Amino acid sequence: MALMGKSITHILLADDDEDDRELFSDALREVHSNVKLTTAKNGVDLMRLLESWKGTLPDVIFLDLNMPLKNGFECLDEIKAAEHLKELPVVILSTSSQQETMDILFRKHASMYIKKPGTYPQLRNAIEQTLKVHLRNLASVQEQDDFIVIH
Repeated sequence: MALMGKSITHILLADDDEDDRELFSDALREVHSNVKLTTAKNGVDLMRLLESWKGTLPDVIFLDLNMPLKNGFECLDEIKAAEHLKELPVVILSTSSQQETMDILFRKHASMYIKKPGTYPQLRNAIEQTLKVHLRNLASVQEQDDFIVIH
């Protein structure tokens, strides 16, 4: 699987819900078994991890919007403000389907917005869709219709 000419080898997931992290990991293994997954349990941990990262950054970040300590909005702002992180594709995961929230995140240059699926097969499908169809173009999404995935 290629991201702008390179293989997708590493995904970073930030989600405060342990069950959601485990389900994401299981679904990712089904979709693409040899992609490494690193997880953070909240926004503070995510930003510490990114600031201390050694080596090649992950290919994409899946970011839960509602987390304690530092939410997804705050993390996205920090990522996009950091010179060494601003080009990282950030896919937002949220239970919300409020248009205003999606509009704000689109303007903040999130790469994609996925309403958290209600079932495991839908989650697997959302991950697969993101990785196979959209990931190669995440950095250049221009239309909001390409930005939003709701299952």
